[in-house]
Amino acid sequence: MALNPNMSNKDVANLVFLNYKTHKKFLDLDYANVTTTNLEATRDSATGGSGAPERVVFDSNRKGTLKIDTQISTMKLFSMLSGADILSTFDHIKKYELTASENKLTIPAGDTIVENSIQVFVDGDEEKEVAFTVNDHEITLTGTEKTGDFVVYALVNVKGQSVKFNAKTFPKAFVIYGSTDWKTEDDEIAEMYLTYYKAVPQSTFELAFSNTSIISMSITCDLLADKNDNIYDMSIADED
Repeated sequence: MALNPNMSNKDVANLVFLNYKTHKKFLDLDYANVTTTNLEATRDSATGGSGAPERVVFDSNRKGTLKIDTQISTMKLFSMLSGADILSTFDHIKKYELTASENKLTIPAGDTIVENSIQVFVDGDEEKEVAFTVNDHEITLTGTEKTGDFVVYALVNVKGQSVKFNAKTFPKAFVIYGSTDWKTEDDEIAEMYLTYYKAVPQSTFELAFSNTSIISMSITCDLLADKNDNIYDMSIADED
């Protein structure tokens, strides 16, 4: 490859996130559509002479962002945005349509019902709540409505993956390594290696669930300086 080749890019960067403190791999993000790096600084000027022209400039307050646009996501990606670990259970509302047998309704035995979360309504008139008692998964109707079809709502504890966004957790810092292919005028591929020394995801993001378009989301990481004042590197390997 020629020294300082003329080259251009039409590809996204694949990114690997490492925990900033431990350098343990956290996330392999190889499914983005666009990765945009923005760097900026505050420029102050010293002026002098007739007409006060600018003579010396100073750049300070260097900062930047890495914006990631993606139509693919994972629970670990959401965990990164929340700063919380992925939990193995969560509570969710479930609707049951049941028919009374001898004034009793039976919730499927495999469901783990959260205590004191059951509500019973007459099917077709969910404004009409029904009195009942409950023993484990068996509901005994105690009001005037004891036969027919009923709708039962209950919180169910579900095994799975859950990420909490709350007021006590915030995104952690990461070291991010990236790579993307550039093409030279000599028809060679120059792989560019990117390093973001201390990136902290912003807590702000948007998810629009739609029945007419594929979901997409944008994630923005603030680029900070590490303990050695490094912010961002761009490098290509000498293939010769």
